[in-house]
Amino acid sequence: MFSARQVLGSVVGLTAAVAGIGAVAIPTARAATAEAVAIADIQGSGTTSPLAGKTVTTKGIVTAAYPSGGFFGFYLQTPGTGGALDLGSHGASDAVFVYQPRSAGPVTVAPGDAVTVTGQVTEYAGMTQVSVPTAAGIVTDGTGSIEPVVSQWPATDAQRESLEGMLFAPQGEITVSNTYGVENFGELGLAQGDRPLLQPTEVARPGSAEAAAVEADNAARGIVLDDGSSTTLRPPTSRTIPYVSNTAPVVVGASVDFRGPVILAEGGSPSAPTYRFQPTQVATADPASWPADFGDVRSEAPDEDKIGRADVKIASFNVLNYFTTLGDADDDNVGDGGCTAYKDRSSDGNNVSGGCDQRGAWDPADFDRQQSKIVSAINALDADVVGLMEIENSARLGEAPDEATGSLVAALNAAAGREVWTANPSSAELPDASGSDVITNAIIYKRSAVRRIGDARALGDQSGDDQAFGNAREPIGQVFKPVVGGAPFFFVVNHFKSKGSPGPWPGDGDTGDGQGASNESRIRQATALVSWVSSIRSQTGVADVALAGDFNAYTQEDPMQVLYEAGYADSETLSGNEEYSYSFSGLAGSLDHVLLNRHAQRRFTGSDIWKINSGESLLFEYSRYNYTGVDLHTDSPFRSSDHDPVVVGLKRNGGR
Repeated sequence: MFSARQVLGSVVGLTAAVAGIGAVAIPTARAATAEAVAIADIQGSGTTSPLAGKTVTTKGIVTAAYPSGGFFGFYLQTPGTGGALDLGSHGASDAVFVYQPRSAGPVTVAPGDAVTVTGQVTEYAGMTQVSVPTAAGIVTDGTGSIEPVVSQWPATDAQRESLEGMLFAPQGEITVSNTYGVENFGELGLAQGDRPLLQPTEVARPGSAEAAAVEADNAARGIVLDDGSSTTLRPPTSRTIPYVSNTAPVVVGASVDFRGPVILAEGGSPSAPTYRFQPTQVATADPASWPADFGDVRSEAPDEDKIGRADVKIASFNVLNYFTTLGDADDDNVGDGGCTAYKDRSSDGNNVSGGCDQRGAWDPADFDRQQSKIVSAINALDADVVGLMEIENSARLGEAPDEATGSLVAALNAAAGREVWTANPSSAELPDASGSDVITNAIIYKRSAVRRIGDARALGDQSGDDQAFGNAREPIGQVFKPVVGGAPFFFVVNHFKSKGSPGPWPGDGDTGDGQGASNESRIRQATALVSWVSSIRSQTGVADVALAGDFNAYTQEDPMQVLYEAGYADSETLSGNEEYSYSFSGLAGSLDHVLLNRHAQRRFTGSDIWKINSGESLLFEYSRYNYTGVDLHTDSPFRSSDHDPVVVGLKRNGGR
């Protein structure tokens, strides 16, 4: 981050001091129809201009110009404004966007030009602008410089409105909070401070004053970094995408170090505009064109220092619809069994969009890309027991049970060069596959680290439409014992009902408290899980239990409270790492958890959420192969799924 002294001492690439600006004459032909006003009077102190609809003449120094990218215009700021500002007393903005439509010719002004413009005051996507109908309405009559605003972070809409269009030098720590908007709009979500924006129910109880405070904090800290373009990218496209690069990855949680000032603007959707930073030139796929440098927060493996000196490591990993039954097994771009595809820019299928039971890769080439990333991730995860979610329920598709799990294990062992992994068999306690979901849970483990005790278990008697797991995947479990000796533990894999659609129970509608739809379903699933595990402990005498998986509930939500009240503790709470496994709507939180009962907590050595997926651009996913003008696919773990894996270390027993 550059210092305030550097900002105030620079002219940000603009030329010498303003000369003769105040004496610029307004042509008499224009004077008859246009009122000469200062930019601050055009902006006014409200959210819209008090002069909207009127034709005005104003003047200033160009701070940013966009001859390409679809903005069709430039930003103009009053000479002598900017520098150190007190946002508590600063009223109207001293800058405005000048819209120069194609009919007025190409944008030829450049930063540093002193310009007088005549046009109509309008509002677009929340931003005040002067729309110049012809080239005659733009007169360049000198040069000048503008100092960027240096101030505290503009935390309120009023403060941001008072800076609308002005050259601004961001100060202090800023963090990437959202990469999702890059794919369609070339936008990044940023957060003031050293952490991303948070899901309120990740850190506070739903509906509480504390949750409202988190929501207010998000509003104060969040802002969009745009790309200086109005082009809607919407892959698949032959265009290249800004802020996406294998050599300079931009990931949630990364620090943001601005190379120079930006424009604090408003824009986006006309129906829901947001405040944003616009670069002073269009950002492209070339990192050299970006307005900031981004810290590298990627890691090649989980953090062993956080996990501690463990005798056994257990993990949870959602593998994003790993299906060996493909949408088009023959690779001829013709769907099997009614499957339809999401297609790339060559109209070749990438992954299944609907029409059939399959949910994963479209054809063998797509499957190879998907599997290569998952294999890379699981082998680097270096856990001894891994619970998998969103893996194909092969029996449900008429295949041999566990075929997909066995295929993944074979690929893992092939990549490792030896027989490392074993697939835990399906439980005989599962209900008939014909009534099950097409995705299921699974367990894989290293024979060198643990051995199975007894048969695989499943909560298979609560799967009716009027029962707890009628709309979710049945929990499965296995008792393991460390090969090095020590106490056994019961490892259970879970995948509760998602937040996206309401289940059958009263209370499953989205009440707006932040927990999404089907909260009642998840509460019932948590309650049934606690009861079932208790019965297994009574049957087996096993004291230690680990519940792993995608609970589709953030850490402070109601279903998790059911588990806490039963004596379970979340590994991230035990570690105090403040890490998060999922990113949604630019907010970080954990849907994925590993929980330990009281007895197992004595074995806990530490945990880590390995940040390889949720904060990465969607364009790195196998399902976005050939979606842009550059090949972004690698066989690396990054964006192997949309959830980050959670790894927990355990001692061989609970003694010291």
